[in-house]
Amino acid sequence: MGVDTWVQAGMAAVGAVGGIVAARSARRTKRQERRDDFTAVTGQMEKTIKRLEQRMEDRESEAERQRQRIGQQDAAIGWLLGRVRGLTGYIRQRGMEPPAPDPIPVEAREYIRNLDT
Repeated sequence: MGVDTWVQAGMAAVGAVGGIVAARSARRTKRQERRDDFTAVTGQMEKTIKRLEQRMEDRESEAERQRQRIGQQDAAIGWLLGRVRGLTGYIRQRGMEPPAPDPIPVEAREYIRNLDT
């Protein structure tokens, strides 16, 4: 082997060692650590936001189901009140007196008005 070969091998070794040292020193800089922290925090925030959005969607769908159920209950109560009034009128038309009405609970008074039974 000639001197040129040894010089080239030495230069290659120095270049390789320099590359390794440069890579090692650039691997963990303060800037990189801040970027990693920002990425981690951003990732957690995205997960939290997605979870909160899902909870909001669930609550909105539950509220919609409750609104539908309340509307159906309102229709049922209205139909029952109409039916009671109709039966009371029929009994009076036949010349009889309908039974005395039961007292209306306090909770129901707000929703049932003008009950003429």
